[in-house]
Amino acid sequence: MNNVLYYVVITLIALAVWLTLVALVVRGWRNRGRRQSEIVGELPVAPAVLGERLRGPHTGLYLGSTLAPSWQNRVAVGDFGDRASAQLSAYPDGLLIERSGASQIWIPEESIVAVRTERGLAGKAMSRDGVLVIRWTLPTGTQVDSGLRADDKSIYPEWVEAYDEITEQAFRELEAADELQSRTKKTKKRDK
Repeated sequence: MNNVLYYVVITLIALAVWLTLVALVVRGWRNRGRRQSEIVGELPVAPAVLGERLRGPHTGLYLGSTLAPSWQNRVAVGDFGDRASAQLSAYPDGLLIERSGASQIWIPEESIVAVRTERGLAGKAMSRDGVLVIRWTLPTGTQVDSGLRADDKSIYPEWVEAYDEITEQAFRELEAADELQSRTKKTKKRDK
């Protein structure tokens, strides 16, 4: 009888530790959501009339969204960062990510900063060019990267090419900002 009691106590302790760890993870995720809610703000809503579909729908797995430029700082506000099966489509006024079991994400055309392929996003690492990543600016001014791992990777060049000009402009602006920052650091060192 003592053996049975011993195993019951050990099992209850292990269960209590496991439940405590799960509770801490949930609490951390909720706290992250609270911290991010101000910088993420309200997401854009898709217009009632989308117009003619230009590309897609292409199916895949929506990996989530991260605060740019970090590929691991996952957004925890609402269900915006949740993984889900999804369809990506392009319309004249923006991109629509329709997710199964989660809210849709509308990315206005004027908010798109870059469309590129990456190795990973939101803590999910893939093979080279395994994820289609869309960097866009939220109404609050915060930039996020939203990623889709398409069922058919051969669609990536079509999407990247369609936004090539916007992406190149974004990289030119980043290079100019880096150069300015570099010159500023050199000037400060020289002035000391």
